Amino acid sequence: MPEILLNETDRIEWALKSFKRQVQKSGLMQEMRRRRHYVKPSEARQRKSKAAQRARDKAARVRKRG
Repeated sequence: MPEILLNETDRIEWALKSFKRQVQKSGLMQEMRRRRHYVKPSEARQRKSKAAQRARDKAARVRKRG
């Protein structure tokens, strides 16, 4: 869990910015979005398959370009 330790002289804006950066780095928000709704196993397989296909297509475009 991201944690920010503050002194009395630290600014709130700095602390908030630092906390947001740590949350982003840890992947916490992405995990929360992923778990927001239940996904049936069959739908999860379909999503995974489509993501793999997109990755293959992108790799092919990159190889073709240069």
